[in-house]
Amino acid sequence: MRKQKIWLFLVFFLPVISVCGDGVYKKSGKGFRDLNKNGKLDPYENPAESVEVRLQDLLRQMTLEEKVGQLVHTLGWNYYEKDENGQVRLTDLFRSDLKNRYIGCFWATLRADPWTRKTLRTGLSPREAAEMTNAMQRYARDSTRLGIPLFLAEECPHGHMAIGTTVFPTAIGRASTWNTELEERVAEIVALEARLQGGHIGYGPVLDVARELRWSRVEEGYGEDPFLSGSMGSAYVRGLQGGNVGSGENVIATLKHFTAYGVPEGGHNAGMAHVGVRELLTELSYPFEMAVKAGALSLMTAYNEVDGIPCTANPFLTNQLLRDQWGFAGFVVSDLYSIDGLISQRVAASREEAGILALRSGVDSDLGGNCFSTDLVKACREGRLAEADIDRAVSRILRLKFKMGLFDNPYVKVKKAEKLIGTPGHREVAREVARQSVVLLKNENQLLPLSKEVKRVAVIGPNADNVYNQLGDYTAPQAPGSVITVLEGIRQKLPGAEVCYVKGCAVRDTLDTSIGEACETAKNSDVVVVVLGGSSARDFETDFLETGAAVANERKESDMESGEGFDRIGLSLMGKQVELLKTLYATGKPVVLVMIQGRPLELNWAAEHIPAILTAWYPGGEGGRAIADVLFGDYNPAGRLPLSYPRHVGQLPVYYNHKSAGRHDYVEGTAAPLYPFGYGLSYTTFVYEGIDVRVEGDSVRVSVDVKNVGGRAGDEVVQLYLRDEQASVVTPFMQLKAFQRVHLTSGESRRVEFVLTGEHLRVLDASLNWRVEPGWFTVMIGASSQDIRQRTRFRID
Repeated sequence: MRKQKIWLFLVFFLPVISVCGDGVYKKSGKGFRDLNKNGKLDPYENPAESVEVRLQDLLRQMTLEEKVGQLVHTLGWNYYEKDENGQVRLTDLFRSDLKNRYIGCFWATLRADPWTRKTLRTGLSPREAAEMTNAMQRYARDSTRLGIPLFLAEECPHGHMAIGTTVFPTAIGRASTWNTELEERVAEIVALEARLQGGHIGYGPVLDVARELRWSRVEEGYGEDPFLSGSMGSAYVRGLQGGNVGSGENVIATLKHFTAYGVPEGGHNAGMAHVGVRELLTELSYPFEMAVKAGALSLMTAYNEVDGIPCTANPFLTNQLLRDQWGFAGFVVSDLYSIDGLISQRVAASREEAGILALRSGVDSDLGGNCFSTDLVKACREGRLAEADIDRAVSRILRLKFKMGLFDNPYVKVKKAEKLIGTPGHREVAREVARQSVVLLKNENQLLPLSKEVKRVAVIGPNADNVYNQLGDYTAPQAPGSVITVLEGIRQKLPGAEVCYVKGCAVRDTLDTSIGEACETAKNSDVVVVVLGGSSARDFETDFLETGAAVANERKESDMESGEGFDRIGLSLMGKQVELLKTLYATGKPVVLVMIQGRPLELNWAAEHIPAILTAWYPGGEGGRAIADVLFGDYNPAGRLPLSYPRHVGQLPVYYNHKSAGRHDYVEGTAAPLYPFGYGLSYTTFVYEGIDVRVEGDSVRVSVDVKNVGGRAGDEVVQLYLRDEQASVVTPFMQLKAFQRVHLTSGESRRVEFVLTGEHLRVLDASLNWRVEPGWFTVMIGASSQDIRQRTRFRID
């Protein structure tokens, strides 16, 4: 009887451990992972333990080589291959790197484009991607000593850069919406589509304040203004990361590129930045500060240097400013091979020296993986680097792997990836973003919106029916029919009309034209829609640098004149586009000009002669439908320029918030932009009345009445600018401090209210201390930086 009682006690009350499939053990009915295969539940394997307990236990068990391996971020698309029968397998390189180099992070594993040489055939569908990343995680867990899961970082600037995902407008277009709520929704979709395929880190948002418009990457950021950039970028961070980065539907946001990357000397990508400390802190780095305070968990250094110090080896930026002052709690990754670049910048003599310099400066992860590898191990073994420096960096990465739940379940559900990526609902959001991003620049005699009763429409131009010219840089190959061009959008809008298309010319090529045919088509039409601009479309003949930037050349068959590496000397329309436009105008037919572009291109002649002009930037996969919605009145445009549109390249820089010393005209003409920051027209009219300001303790409450006095419902972007009338240092002539996009029906009025805090009023004084100084401030509210409708003053004592 006594033996029976003991047996029953053992069965029901002692923990029972049994081996199940996939390395899962059962203990007291709860699953755990015996990752290091020692037959027991170590603290780092136990979900019930705190993250810090798990982290310290894992660090204790790791060798120096394993720690350094977690800091290496290699190129992930090299780790799988797909045969002619469509079978996907992991490569020998993958197994070797995990076994011998202990790699912990992959970059762009699912990326497909001409640089990676991954096509619709050789790349991965969402289902294949989920299956393949699961296989990678299974190998990492089952075939490495400690079973540490992998981090997969993916490009997510305007959609996850993978096959089958939703393609949104590029960031310069999304900035034109001035809609942070919509931007957050975009990022939620991007995060979901990346995470369901096995991604954990999304590269984005790009927060480079762009004041050098010759620079090739203007399209990737939110424009010239620090506050607008920071507001949109913070929304993108919130959308990517959500309330819980371990939700299974969110990813870590990586802010790019820290810092002053958007003001390169001569417009050269990665060129040096001529900026002072005050401009660096108050303007160029301010969007990063906003996004860090919004909770961003990762940040990427920039290729450039500031005042002789490379951003990838600048402890002031990454340690003092980012971590000590802003409270950043995530990890810092280099841009691709930017640690290697310390050698070409001649601040390091070898990869070992470059790696030590970057690590000590606060860089935690080496994208490219050449410098944080055996060199760091060697330096540590020989006493040139403390292992504590490595522990600090690896802790920042592993901590987030624990917080994302990857040690407990690194896998994704294949069926969800197949079902929830690139859905009609996601495409409808892309269409709404594209509609809100369209900026109406000119509408003489209310030519727009066009009547849907029109019988014959000529659609002409190199960007009217070119899929990839519509999508921007960092875009994956698109399946046939997945992108709606302007031509297709108009045809869908007017099923009963005769819609004729002639290309007319290319973006760059000056030889192969059909301008005469375009002219004849225009003469036989009731209205002409001409679609011109630029292109960031890479092709498989493009040459690339090791960093992935395209190499600009004179190859005529390429349209590419924007996108990473394609910096410009001027801003004129290339090829025969101006000749085409002038020929069409000479027909006497009504001409509507649609600009699809990655940066502002010169429009002086068009602004004088063409009656209706709009820019859609790169409007994404649903851009054609969105543009047709605007052209034919199904959507009232309300996009506003996120940068000042120059008249001439010689004006640059031409940003609105210059210092109070002011500017004067040139001998040849005005210094004013062609279209100012914040500008955009509507099909209706808004009036502003009754501005009111109340100083309430530590805040200032500003309100104004806005009324739609036109005949159509529409959105108005109400913009609040501030001027410090006297400060201890020179401050901007005016500075955007708040904005709201509001929808008003015809005749509707609304009281729009803003609250300004000390952060909006502060200055960086002569001793580089932030403070709110007493004195008078002028508050200006209007429809653009040059269209101020109401103003008043208030005093801070």
